[in-house]
Amino acid sequence: MAGSLLTDLYELNMASSYLRRGMNGVATFSLYVRRLPPGRAFLVAAGIDKCLSWLEELRFDEEELEYLAALGFDSTAIEAFRGLRFTGEVWAVPEGRIVFAEEPLAEVSSPIAEAQLAETFLLNQLTFQTAIASKAARCRLAGAGRVELVEFGFRRTQGIEAAMSVARITGLVGFAATSNVEAARRYGLAPAGTMAHSYIEAFPTEREAFRAFASDLPAATTFLVDTYDTLGGVAHAIEVTKELGIASRAAVRLDSGDLVALAYEARRMLDEAGLEDVRIFVSGGLDERDIRRMLGAGAPIDAVGMGTRLGVSADAPYLDSAYKLVDYGGRPVMKLSVGKVTFPGAKQVFRAPGMRDLLGLRDEASPAGTERLLEHVMSAGRRLGPAGSLESSRRCFESDLSALPVSLRDLDAAAPAGPEVSSALRALVEEATATAVRAAGS
Repeated sequence: MAGSLLTDLYELNMASSYLRRGMNGVATFSLYVRRLPPGRAFLVAAGIDKCLSWLEELRFDEEELEYLAALGFDSTAIEAFRGLRFTGEVWAVPEGRIVFAEEPLAEVSSPIAEAQLAETFLLNQLTFQTAIASKAARCRLAGAGRVELVEFGFRRTQGIEAAMSVARITGLVGFAATSNVEAARRYGLAPAGTMAHSYIEAFPTEREAFRAFASDLPAATTFLVDTYDTLGGVAHAIEVTKELGIASRAAVRLDSGDLVALAYEARRMLDEAGLEDVRIFVSGGLDERDIRRMLGAGAPIDAVGMGTRLGVSADAPYLDSAYKLVDYGGRPVMKLSVGKVTFPGAKQVFRAPGMRDLLGLRDEASPAGTERLLEHVMSAGRRLGPAGSLESSRRCFESDLSALPVSLRDLDAAAPAGPEVSSALRALVEEATATAVRAAGS
């Protein structure tokens, strides 16, 4: 992974100043989401692996240093950057775990210039991937195990890297397949695809298009039936399916119109033709609320294709994430800005059954019956274990999803108020507040 310049300029400005002044004390930064978007009751942590890879490879090559010199960084700064590596440690919530607002997704502790340079990349990766994982998890909840979910977002995501991340993350949260062939190859996902309206329009008749496609791709034929007249398309799909004897491998795809009514009518037509095994696949700008509505109406659908609204998390396309200094040189620090007050000190989240969380200090003892969410994943600039697998992240997610309280499973559930705060952390807040107030007045 290239790119020590994958950062904001102000990170380099601060880092060069720290290095010039010999400020090498260990700093701890906490990365978390301040508050959940409207309609969200939880988040799903995702993206830490890319962050660890970037930190391990953090160094400036000669071409990058030449560019920085051209920007005006002097020889002292250039020499300091030349020798810079990430030498610190990272604590992080494992990918796939469910978390809440104000709970650290990751904490970075290292000499301050190194930790400062990590901010932009870590925020970029953890914020986006966590947002998408949280959206996809809501789709899983809406599907309630009654329909397969297929990711169709490649053409609408905001860039190739985003498309790859979306495909991987939807696989993590239990989607059955992705349309993204490279992502399927790279991550061991199931690829899925049907046909476009252009394919049907390229043939003289819809019937001929269906027959050609099914003949050429008999193993998994899904007929897109709404190019001209949806129910007429279903009738043609029935005819070709029976003619070629592919009922056990066929499906019809509804991509427009009143999907509930059309699914009912398509199911009736298929069943009356003796094609009970032919599945019904729906798509067309759908999200978790559409799934809930269709299933709530009893629509006989078997699978849902989800693209645009999922791939960009359309109703909540960003998270109010932050990367804040919480300790420098053993001195707890905090921010007192209105609406953006931070908690000082290196932290840990202690989880009790029922996802009752306590936000405390990393070095306090775990309360009885709790588990510690943040794990030590990097020390001295190197991972403490192999890169996490998609399967291990999936297991984390499935375990937490099964434990998610009923009160948080509804798509309109109110976000919890946040974790409780330990008495030790409360005491540190009082101490750090007094220090900050003195600093502000001096």
